[in-house]
Amino acid sequence: MNCEYVSQHYGVPACIGRRVIAYGEPGIITEDRGNYIGVNLDKDKPATVNNYHPTDKIEYLGMGTVRKLTRSQQNYRDFLRADCGHVFGEWMLFKRRVSL
Repeated sequence: MNCEYVSQHYGVPACIGRRVIAYGEPGIITEDRGNYIGVNLDKDKPATVNNYHPTDKIEYLGMGTVRKLTRSQQNYRDFLRADCGHVFGEWMLFKRRVSL
């Protein structure tokens, strides 16, 4: 279950896809970040995720739909998570060679 620790420890209905108002700004929970919730604010690009403490000025609303990343945003996120020691361009060349 996503956001299980936050939900149980803080007693909030946090889960990926839940709409929230974070410090007065509307957004949606897009990532479980351990002790925090990862929120993509409506005013930001889909790849922008900010950490918020689950009880600090957060209002929980109903469920929503997480916006999809563009292909380039997903590639860059994959690169960051790979932590491979290469620059992005080199990583993309390697990724293309492997997928052929």
